[in-house]
Amino acid sequence: MRFNRIYHLIFCAVLAWTVGCTGNGTSDNEKVQATWQRYDEAYRAKDLNRALSILDSMETEKIISTPKADYLRGLNYDQGWQMKIAEHLYKKAYEGYASDPSQDWYTYTDAGYRWACLRFGRGDTEGALSVITDLLHQAEGNEAFPKRVEYALLMLMADAQLQLQHYDEAKLTGQKAYEAVQQNADNNSRKGWEMAWACMNISDIHHTTGDIEGAQAWLDRCAQGLALAEQEQDDSLLIEEWKGHVALVRALYLQESGHAADAAATFAAIPQSRLMEPKGYTEAAEYLMATGRYNEAAYWYEQLGSTYLATDGAKMTFDNIATRLSPRYSVYRKIGRNADALVLADSISAAIDSALVWQKQNDAAELAVIYQTHEKELALKEAKVETRIHRVLLIAALLVILLIGYLFWRARQYNKVLLEKNRRLLADIEQREQEQQQAIEQLKAESEENLTANQQLFRRICDLMDGPDHIYTDTDLDRNRLAQLLGTNEHYVTDAISTCTEGKSVNGFLNEYRLRYAARLLATTTVAVTVIAELSGFSRSSFFRVFSDAYGMSPSEYRKVAGK
Repeated sequence: MRFNRIYHLIFCAVLAWTVGCTGNGTSDNEKVQATWQRYDEAYRAKDLNRALSILDSMETEKIISTPKADYLRGLNYDQGWQMKIAEHLYKKAYEGYASDPSQDWYTYTDAGYRWACLRFGRGDTEGALSVITDLLHQAEGNEAFPKRVEYALLMLMADAQLQLQHYDEAKLTGQKAYEAVQQNADNNSRKGWEMAWACMNISDIHHTTGDIEGAQAWLDRCAQGLALAEQEQDDSLLIEEWKGHVALVRALYLQESGHAADAAATFAAIPQSRLMEPKGYTEAAEYLMATGRYNEAAYWYEQLGSTYLATDGAKMTFDNIATRLSPRYSVYRKIGRNADALVLADSISAAIDSALVWQKQNDAAELAVIYQTHEKELALKEAKVETRIHRVLLIAALLVILLIGYLFWRARQYNKVLLEKNRRLLADIEQREQEQQQAIEQLKAESEENLTANQQLFRRICDLMDGPDHIYTDTDLDRNRLAQLLGTNEHYVTDAISTCTEGKSVNGFLNEYRLRYAARLLATTTVAVTVIAELSGFSRSSFFRVFSDAYGMSPSEYRKVAGK
């Protein structure tokens, strides 16, 4: 059992009570207090656009600093499950405070913790550990460092060590996290909940390393923490959910330690209302698989799959395949649902391809870091050269400055010509897209009896593309997936698109929708181009090439001309 997204969400909710939507650094000015209240209401109502608008005005009026505004924006996107943007904003906030964390230790450290959580959640374990290590180094002997964030960082580090199979280190780090919880307990009104959270994670660590006895001992401490949280009148719904987690984990531990009857009794006594969230679904399925109740296990794995489909999802890593897809495939085979198993096998194959691509990209990033380190070493050596060479370099620098000035003048002349050309291209693009849209609208307006089978299917495809979910932004969408959504054969989909679009491929057809979506974001938002690429369903590496080929200009050039 590994660190789950639910632990991140729940503990971040606890931290939010401290940093909260009320912020820090507010004055007694009634207008400022009223602004914070409006933001608080928007945040709690999950009204993303309104909350972001209020934050923009607060930053403009200098009620809050830019790093604080980025952090609060990250909270809003995180709450809305838009994890890519949230991670980007947490990173900006963290780096914004890095030069002087004393401005706001809590926001600085919590932004770093959340950034590390999201990096770890998408498989960047080394990147998460680098942030955690840096923060924990600053915590040493620092009374201003928030204790809650310190033990949250320790717990995240333990789980990262666990993933790297550093089992002894993970246990030791988990023990340190628990000690930090205990040290903070005296001045903490939510000590019961925090004790439960820490003990559940440490129990997971011991279970993963095969120490069932140690796992059961820490699970008992978790139950004690929940009992204390109830006495503190903490969030009753959250406590009920966690009682379900404790009972499910206890049933699994009893089963694995040979107490099958006690395990079955424990599982049977869990109210259905306590089986909530992906973590609970996984725990129920794991217990049922261990007892051979495969039909029931299949139900909970299906519930787990439906839940993940309802979110923007995490990057498909090999761990995610192992925990979410492979067990479901196994249980289908065990109960004889071979057709469902074959469909899922195709999904696993596609997921493995996706994970391999991500792994290659991660390897490339590591090589880039090595290259940058090498460049720094060369720069240090060059700094020790003789004075004569420095003088030559200074003269060369002056010549370069003159050359840059000339090139800048030439670039301005060139940009004027380029801008006019891009304006003409934009007009042609808009005309072409308008004609395409009119053709689709005419097709939709036709009576079904007057349409061929290909035209009818193409009309259904267009209706699916025009839906509010922007399904084409899913990077995994291909002709096979499109056929599944339409309940037809992938060859029919290919024929329909080719016939009704003058020979376009399925991928080319999907890319047209993705490009139009990206173009709208470029023209109407200030979101970074690389983020828009991911939000539109492209990889960063392919987006610039595909966009330039289609529109005759780069995304940045398009944003510039479309905004005028």
